[in-house]
Amino acid sequence: MNDRSRLAPLALAALALGFPGPVRAKEPGRALAHDVYFTLRDASPAAKQMLVDACRKHLGGHEGTVFFAAGVRADEMARDVNDRRYDVSLHVYFRDTAAHDAYQEHPRHKRFIAEMSSNWASVRVFDSWVETTR
Repeated sequence: MNDRSRLAPLALAALALGFPGPVRAKEPGRALAHDVYFTLRDASPAAKQMLVDACRKHLGGHEGTVFFAAGVRADEMARDVNDRRYDVSLHVYFRDTAAHDAYQEHPRHKRFIAEMSSNWASVRVFDSWVETTR
């Protein structure tokens, strides 16, 4: 089984769950990775899921997004090198800085912050240019 045939079921599942389809990066093999790590005041399973759901509702599907994912910390990954100072992570990759900047100013992004920020103890944002493979 080649890599493409292994990824096909994952891609179909992602589309079925409402994740946006791929958008070509402006420069092939390059994307702006916007990774956000939330530490919550109320870190109950319900509060974590509420934030993940809000990420999907407000932050997925923006113009220029080439990858989107949100989820909870993998508690089973507890090696010495694992940074465990967060509860929920968000990963949005953009085709360029213009797409990122538009996302930051979009009403859905602002609504997400207004609705969810009261439960944030801390937010860490890591933006980096990444090289992607096909």
